[in-house]
Amino acid sequence: MQTPLNRTPLMVSAAMLIFGGIASLPYGFYQFLRLMVCGTAIYVALNATESNRSGWAWTMGGIALLFNPIFIVRLTRDEWRPIDIVIGVAFVVAAVAMTDPNRHHTSPD
Repeated sequence: MQTPLNRTPLMVSAAMLIFGGIASLPYGFYQFLRLMVCGTAIYVALNATESNRSGWAWTMGGIALLFNPIFIVRLTRDEWRPIDIVIGVAFVVAAVAMTDPNRHHTSPD
């Protein structure tokens, strides 16, 4: 059975990514952001896999790897800023695309 995607984690993560990409915040914010984004990406990747949306599943899997808190990708704040903003926008696009009631896709049921 297909579970509907909850947009809230995507929208909260997107707001945090964009805000973090624009503002200069304490290091603790970015540590929490890493956890939040990784968790959200895993959630969406699993939902996308269940919904047969392999493009979104691979994209979110890559984002989860980039933001994973165990094998940390170390970049400077200036290098992270555009990445944060682009991924924030991608999360907004995913929230709209994956919950659009007008989007019809085939189900293996």
